Amino acid sequence: CPVVLTPVNGSVAMPPPADIVKVAIEWPGAYPKLMEIDQKKPLSSIIKEVCDGWSLANHDQFALQHADSSNFYITEKNRNEIKNGAILRLTTSPAQNAQQLHERIQSSSMDAKLEALKDLANYSRDVTFAQEFINLDGISLLTQMVESGTERYQKLQKIMKPCFGDMLSFTLTAFVELMDHGIVSWDTFSVAFIKKIASYVNKFASDISILQRSLAILESMVLNSHDLYQKVAQEITIGQLIPHLQGTDQEIQTYTIAVINALFLKAPDDKRQEMANILAQKQLRSIILTHVIRAQRAINNEMAHQLYVLQVLTFNLLEDRMMTKMDPQDQAQRDIIFELRRIAFDAESEPNSSGSMEKRKSMYTRDYKKLGFINHVNPAMDFTQTPPGMLALDNMLYFAKHHQDAYIRVRL
Repeated sequence: CPVVLTPVNGSVAMPPPADIVKVAIEWPGAYPKLMEIDQKKPLSSIIKEVCDGWSLANHDQFALQHADSSNFYITEKNRNEIKNGAILRLTTSPAQNAQQLHERIQSSSMDAKLEALKDLANYSRDVTFAQEFINLDGISLLTQMVESGTERYQKLQKIMKPCFGDMLSFTLTAFVELMDHGIVSWDTFSVAFIKKIASYVNKFASDISILQRSLAILESMVLNSHDLYQKVAQEITIGQLIPHLQGTDQEIQTYTIAVINALFLKAPDDKRQEMANILAQKQLRSIILTHVIRAQRAINNEMAHQLYVLQVLTFNLLEDRMMTKMDPQDQAQRDIIFELRRIAFDAESEPNSSGSMEKRKSMYTRDYKKLGFINHVNPAMDFTQTPPGMLALDNMLYFAKHHQDAYIRVRL
């Protein structure tokens, strides 16, 4: 219940109206202004009132933003999130800011360009700014910078390599932030851009920020566009991704597994098994166990999720075999059951030439019973139930062939 304070004179102190928010507003070079914002008023009227207080003309070129680390602009949509005691900042409008940054990142001065890209990477997290920058065809400008950047500065690479690395990192960061708002379709990007991003996975493997953002872009491309999946799959191989799992940076490991998962998820059905075979050949499971699961650090939530997704995608490949019934008339499949019996009882079995057919049948029936089959006479019938279907037989044969001693001990 609200507390009602009663002063000495008997009058009742009323709580402030719900639509009134008390805030402090900053402006560079001036003392912060304390004021009450009436949430019923249009935001443009409030901005005009603030500008008038500092004798600033052209109030339509200004905006309010949160003065915390987010720097997000305040709009009619999100203004209700302003809390009592909040600190706001008067600043240039999103459209004005986007226009200025669009010009600054094209500066011929490397220092100015670098500073502008750093600001762009920061502001691009805000959807209000992002929309204005995208309206200026900002995404195309960034992709052109990525496509031409390395060649343009190739002659000066030794001198400006650190600067170029920072510029590329901020450019890719801004690109990722802008695309994360879902305003622009992923289908619009060129093969040249994809090739460049894929090349960064190897070329800048030692630069954590560039590698992380390149992996993030590749994952989004694969997940958001079938055409881009095909192009990315042609440019990046599992062999190029595996080394990034063997490092010590868990964020890089997480993004690497995310790219593998994305390629796995979007691959056509006939390609998934082929991809799983490649992952097995590259010892992916062993690498994950050694460098991720058994590493001397806790697994964060995102890594746990990506590992879970990888497990699900891998297990899903077994579904067809799990739902396939054995054909009791298929001699090749029956021979597998004979092989299970032979491995388990080879040392004890009598030569095939000795004894009558009835005796051998009786011996086989006894052996199939020892192996745990329900149908001792025709064990092929045990594999007509789905699940587990033929998947059970596949696992039993693998166990018998690859772990023969353990298989015989289990039988004993």
